[in-house]
Amino acid sequence: MTQIPDTLPLFPLQTVLFPEGRLALKVFEARYIDMVSTCLREDACFGVCLIAAGSEVGEAAVPHPVGTEARIVNADSVTPGLLDIVVSGARRFRLVDHAVDRGQLLRGDVVWLPDAPHTAVPAAQANLIPLLRRIVKEQGARVAAPYRFDDAAWVGARYAEVLPIPELARQKLLELDDVVSRLEIVQQYLDQRGLLAPGAG
Repeated sequence: MTQIPDTLPLFPLQTVLFPEGRLALKVFEARYIDMVSTCLREDACFGVCLIAAGSEVGEAAVPHPVGTEARIVNADSVTPGLLDIVVSGARRFRLVDHAVDRGQLLRGDVVWLPDAPHTAVPAAQANLIPLLRRIVKEQGARVAAPYRFDDAAWVGARYAEVLPIPELARQKLLELDDVVSRLEIVQQYLDQRGLLAPGAG
């Protein structure tokens, strides 16, 4: 059955948001302040996409086709003309079309990608878990509970957020539907750098 696309305001950024991830943003352009205000008033979400061409400020950027729905979990306005918000990643989506409205806000027609079913972390990737536990402890509130160290999608996404890799590589990890493949890529990256305890792989 063909999905009917939903329309979502888009916030193209030089970063990637993953489902269940947290992202802090400073919002100062009028188009995005209006967008955030509308989302807060209507309990609505917007989409975060990595920029494929262009920049975060000024003329609307060209987004990568796969992004993540962002729900605002905290908003604060201490300085006039500036909003500090924290968003939580929800569903992944694929853009089927996008256009710029009169206020220079990008709006996308999106179809939702299926949620990853719960998949246990395979024994071969079990040595990823102790390191991630240490990372999450160090990150503190920047990693939202509940922590699901037994879930391959959650473990892979949390690693993908923190690895020191190019944003385009992070985007490729977001686009992967196979959560075990994502773990294998992360494991190979960490193994090559001697960051994992022996005993898996």
